Amino acid sequence: MMARRKLRAAVRSVVRLSNGFLKVNRYEFETDKHDGGVHIVVREVMERGHAVGVLGYDPKREEVALVSEFRPGCFVAGDDPYAANLVAGGIADGETACEAAVREMKEEADLDLRDPLVIHPGAYVSSGGTSEKVTIVVGVIDTTHAGGVHGRASESEDALTIVLPAADFIARVRGGEIADLKTLVAGYWLAENRQRFHTL
Repeated sequence: MMARRKLRAAVRSVVRLSNGFLKVNRYEFETDKHDGGVHIVVREVMERGHAVGVLGYDPKREEVALVSEFRPGCFVAGDDPYAANLVAGGIADGETACEAAVREMKEEADLDLRDPLVIHPGAYVSSGGTSEKVTIVVGVIDTTHAGGVHGRASESEDALTIVLPAADFIARVRGGEIADLKTLVAGYWLAENRQRFHTL
């Protein structure tokens, strides 16, 4: 089998279109074509850094903690903007994914995340339109007193903690009731790896 040739791409120009909560740039690329030659591709790319999605699991109570907060993208698309998803947030400069996971779990759910474990180092959210990658982290929590509304007011966060039996969460994932990709990834991972928490 003939080895596929390595294709190359280069940036010809970049123009900032938006510098708000989300940064959007218009790029003009010169890219190789699979059948030979080159062509010019113009695309808008959303750039907001990278993020972490965090699944907190209580192995003693066999429960998970999710959060419900307003999601503009879901609302604009006509879906439930308050669906329960993983705790999530941006990874700050100089911060590891596990450090960000511990911080976000405290900020959004007021829970202490122990033994954080990276289960995926970073998957693109939608590589055709954004450079953002989400690292998925799973860790141990105590859901005994979990609940309430949390988040940073300075970031307009209004996050309600939702505690679910792990079996119910996994059933929702497998049944197509979860529409958030990072939450799906964590749910399928938990379905296959839940038992390892009971051997710690």
